[in-house]
Amino acid sequence: MVLADSGLCCIDEFDKMSAEHQALLEAMEQQCVSIAKAGLVASLSARTSILAAANPVGGHYNRAKTVNENLKMSAALLSRFDLVFILLDKPDELLDKQVSEHIMSLHSGYGEHSPATKKLRRDAASQNAGGIDMSVNGGSLVSRLRLDRKKDGDFVPLPAQLLRKYIAYARTNVFPRMSKPAAEILQKFYLQLRGHDTSGDGTPITARQLESLVRLAEARARLELREEITAQDAMDVVEIMKESLYDKYVDEHGFVDFGRSGGMSQQKEAKRFLSALNKQSELDQKDCFSISEIYSLADRIGLRVPDIDTFVDNLNSVGYLLKKGPKTYQVLSSSYSRSQSSRLRG
Repeated sequence: MVLADSGLCCIDEFDKMSAEHQALLEAMEQQCVSIAKAGLVASLSARTSILAAANPVGGHYNRAKTVNENLKMSAALLSRFDLVFILLDKPDELLDKQVSEHIMSLHSGYGEHSPATKKLRRDAASQNAGGIDMSVNGGSLVSRLRLDRKKDGDFVPLPAQLLRKYIAYARTNVFPRMSKPAAEILQKFYLQLRGHDTSGDGTPITARQLESLVRLAEARARLELREEITAQDAMDVVEIMKESLYDKYVDEHGFVDFGRSGGMSQQKEAKRFLSALNKQSELDQKDCFSISEIYSLADRIGLRVPDIDTFVDNLNSVGYLLKKGPKTYQVLSSSYSRSQSSRLRG
């Protein structure tokens, strides 16, 4: 990330580097990396955007679980990302055909030297003379970005080198300002999200999401080298954020549930189980339970979860339980454990 200062840092297999997740918290929040080695203390700049890709546990994304559970990632780190999208491999005849044609063209030796690319370069002068329509027409961002097979048959993406230079120029020289209509749209959307009635654990929408909306709006205007963020930019950003929130909080039934923001699914069952475990801790005057005792308690209260072992692991990763041994867990939220810790401090 230090090497990518003032640039873009792309991280693949993000789920495989779980040991480095804690180190990323400072870099993503403070935009710097602190180093203390051999008596030397330094703070290195890491002002970079991060694009990360991660695979779900087991290679299959389970909608019944939250994003945190699928990726085995802490809520603190996941909240550092402005946008989270779930890319599912669903069969699509048209998309599958386009992907297969692209792969076959690469293996056939075309790629950069395809006839369509050469045609694009030959016609560059005529396109510049005629002008390119950059005006925003009506419709959603998705409809404006979707290619039409008839009208856009000759469309070829920009060469990678040209795109890299364009992004570098925009990041270095373009600093758009927020207009009043755009600010009102972003503020209204933020207040609507805050107004959603969520669980008593707290709303998942904080000022960090508002900062994300501002950064995305600036990037949307910077993409077209404009010095002012328009109302259309704000509406595009709101549409992108809605899609991201839908991916993040939708459950297996297709309903958006902001209660899943706590990083754990089956919140009601978790509260019921922890309440019973706390009562059992008071009765037995202990806060450590074996896995067999946990199984017995789950059967006694009729716990409705697909897999009790996965459920216990999730409670451990979220922080309600602490694994003390191979088959022993400590209840961190029980009043007995709190009384014991207060006695030790006294």
